[in-house]
Amino acid sequence: MASTQLSLDGFGASPSRRYSLFFALRPDATAADRAEALARKLMPPLGTSGRHERKARFHVTLCHVGYFADEVPVSVLDAAQCVAGQLRQVPFDMAFDRVATFSGKPGNLPVVLLGAESCQPLKAYQAQLDQALLRAGLLHGDRHPQFRPHLTLFYGRQPLAEQAIEPIAWRADHVVLYRSVIGESRYEEEGVWPFAASP
Repeated sequence: MASTQLSLDGFGASPSRRYSLFFALRPDATAADRAEALARKLMPPLGTSGRHERKARFHVTLCHVGYFADEVPVSVLDAAQCVAGQLRQVPFDMAFDRVATFSGKPGNLPVVLLGAESCQPLKAYQAQLDQALLRAGLLHGDRHPQFRPHLTLFYGRQPLAEQAIEPIAWRADHVVLYRSVIGESRYEEEGVWPFAASP
């Protein structure tokens, strides 16, 4: 007979762990350092303080595969990894030249880098990945009618009017499949696929 796991206070089962599975591009070390420096400059006026581990989680989300309780099914992981392995993409340059806040919960507003909307190779690759995941029967997560690439620096208490910054740029040369442990600020890599030098 299977035992029932109780919470520490003995008042029922402990809550299940929840995951988000998504594909993303991550900045190189130089771009990540510059993004972190900008974040630290913006944090005090927006009412928040720095977290040293956030730089390691900087990324540009391409597609959400889905949200899962307790565990990500092996069949979903296998299918997502298969899709990523079949796509072909050459490296491309991308740059963010603006910073602003997105709407969100009061006192918890995403402060984001913007400006890569004009990068046609980025938009084309995201659309290709989106359609491939859709054909594979995946994409049970967030799907938006228009892809707006951004990189979240941190969450601020105050809104920030959109403003220009010295461009933060890097060459995208690989895609990552991340498993995010929701509520724990922790990402786990489920695969990395380098872009080829030629199609």
